[in-house]
Amino acid sequence: MLLVLCVDLDDDLGRKTGVDTPVVGRDAVRDAAVDLATADPEDSDVNVMFEGIHLAEEVEDSVEVAAVTGLEGSEVAATRKVGEEVDRVLAGLETGEDIRALVVTDGAQDESVIPVIRSRVAIDGVRRVVVRQAQDLESMYYTIKQVLDDPETRGTILVPLGILLLIYPLTVLANALGFPGTVFGVTSGLLGLYVLGRAFGVEEALDTAVARARKALFTGRVTIITYVVAAALLVIGGVSGVQALERVQLAHSTPLGVLDVVAALVDGAVPWFAAAGVTSSLGQVTDEYLAGQFRWRYLNAPFYVLAIAAVLHGLSAYFLGAVTLQYLAIALTGGTLLGLVSTLSFAVAESRSERRTEAA
Repeated sequence: MLLVLCVDLDDDLGRKTGVDTPVVGRDAVRDAAVDLATADPEDSDVNVMFEGIHLAEEVEDSVEVAAVTGLEGSEVAATRKVGEEVDRVLAGLETGEDIRALVVTDGAQDESVIPVIRSRVAIDGVRRVVVRQAQDLESMYYTIKQVLDDPETRGTILVPLGILLLIYPLTVLANALGFPGTVFGVTSGLLGLYVLGRAFGVEEALDTAVARARKALFTGRVTIITYVVAAALLVIGGVSGVQALERVQLAHSTPLGVLDVVAALVDGAVPWFAAAGVTSSLGQVTDEYLAGQFRWRYLNAPFYVLAIAAVLHGLSAYFLGAVTLQYLAIALTGGTLLGLVSTLSFAVAESRSERRTEAA
């Protein structure tokens, strides 16, 4: 048995005529086509349904005609609805014969549902019905529309194209201002940044960071504040490290070695960096507690930061000659003990907490 399926992906039939779909049977499809032609004579789906009836009349074997529709707006939802209506049509066909389908559409967009139909019934062929003069134009329009609707393709093609199109007006402006070489440098820099951003996935990372920040802001998370404070402390730490390096350079008449430069930067920055780490970790611990997901081991983070800071401070100060070897030994031992004590203490506290929870 041959099933002629007339596909209306954006549901022009249902929206414009109020006809319930799927429509099964030659007379029912013909009446639906007349109703749609009366409501909108320019709708191409009218031609699809009449073509389906025409094909059914040409076939001498057992044949049935049906019109199935999708939804307007979401292509995924529209494809799913077409699949559901095809299932209903197949369930209503009482025949012991193998069913084959001939799909009739009005263009490339409706043909996107063919894999869905093929998963339900074997397809003998696809007939595209469009106005002859507009066939190529319709396909080109849909292709361009699909490209512009795809965020990935849009960003890949349109951004470099837009930058290139700006070269001429920027050249005119630069010549008027007396900076003829600036345009090519700026354009090259923009294209280079864009290509590197696409290569390393910067766009996805920025989108993810913005989404997380928005979620944190509207859910009242403490980390949105502590992260800002930590970022400020990191900036201050960087400035403090540079200032410490300048002081060390002034105190030495000879050029500094690489080890001295690193030690000076670390010595000036590590207190601020440690404060940033403690601030951000305490904010994260607070959010976990408020969310009911607190674990005692989470409290290790600020102590680990302090232990690492103590070790780095002792090493940098020793290499700069500001402290003795005994001070370095105390700093290394103190940092190690701080990390070990915090790990063991919170592990014991978490173990006891879990036993109390199981007992309760």
